[in-house]
Amino acid sequence: MIRLEHNFCLQRYNTFALVAKAKQFFEFTEPEELSFFIQNKGLPEKFLILGGGSNLLFNGDFDGLIIHPNVPGVGEVNEDRNFVYIEAGAGVEWDELVRLSVVYELGGLENLSLIPGKVGAAPVQNVGAYGVEAQEHIHLVRAISLDDGSLVEFSNEECRFAYRDSIFKNELKNKVVITSVVFKLDKFPEYKLDYGALKQEVGKLGEVNLHNIRQAVISIRESKLPDPKQLGNAGSFFKNPVVNTTEAERIIESFEQVPHYSSSDGNSIKLAAGWLIDQCGWKGFREGNVGVHKEQALVLVNYGGATGIELVNLAEKIKTSVFEKFGLELEPEVNIL
Repeated sequence: MIRLEHNFCLQRYNTFALVAKAKQFFEFTEPEELSFFIQNKGLPEKFLILGGGSNLLFNGDFDGLIIHPNVPGVGEVNEDRNFVYIEAGAGVEWDELVRLSVVYELGGLENLSLIPGKVGAAPVQNVGAYGVEAQEHIHLVRAISLDDGSLVEFSNEECRFAYRDSIFKNELKNKVVITSVVFKLDKFPEYKLDYGALKQEVGKLGEVNLHNIRQAVISIRESKLPDPKQLGNAGSFFKNPVVNTTEAERIIESFEQVPHYSSSDGNSIKLAAGWLIDQCGWKGFREGNVGVHKEQALVLVNYGGATGIELVNLAEKIKTSVFEKFGLELEPEVNIL
């Protein structure tokens, strides 16, 4: 199904619930529809690929074309002795995919429960939580080239995954549109419970299994993070800073309580951005229509009627205060347009 509209309101398409309009809005549910559009109409100079809008901050109207991949469907494409390969359309809600994987006793994604957004955004951002990143279970990414509308595929290695990063945020930004992702899920999963309070929360539920891990993650997230449907937000606004061991030792020596974790490369340390922001006194701060969530300092919120510039200004104040106190430069995880 194709939908093409003009002067389109984007408030329902960004989890900050900011009022913004797009000059044009193009939605498709089949990859071939985007190919046809490209090959017959072409793309304007200014365009944006928009999924669930859970990682975007609109700082005004968008004077161009929004491309909204709403490809549905989840299904098995292959199986071997240890793994089942599941393909999910870019328009599938991420948490629905996680829920289905747990229902069918397939491990790998359970720690990523309740992350807002669509499947198509997962490889772009390399979403992660509680010691797990999407890259660990992405087998293949299917996309449409915006040059000629052809179908292209990327193996896990070709995606060049890194912490909250991928080739889709760099060399291939605005060059392909992801239409589906194939995940490699474990028939005999090894559970990861070492991050934060996850092990303790699972213990409260009894047996360690996929269902209880998912429920524990949901409980923790719901206790700390606001529901975007109730309070506009984009989850974690800043990335956790990753520093070399020398820099980490400097911080830990001065601030012994700072939560820190070994990074996946083994050569660097990840510091908890939320803790750094909290130590600067921002948790629960409110200024007009925007603020910092009372339970999680990483989350900036729209209390209603906020503008993009209000959120940007608040983010800049937070960055400045963290740099002044810790000598660390926070990077936004949210894309500011």
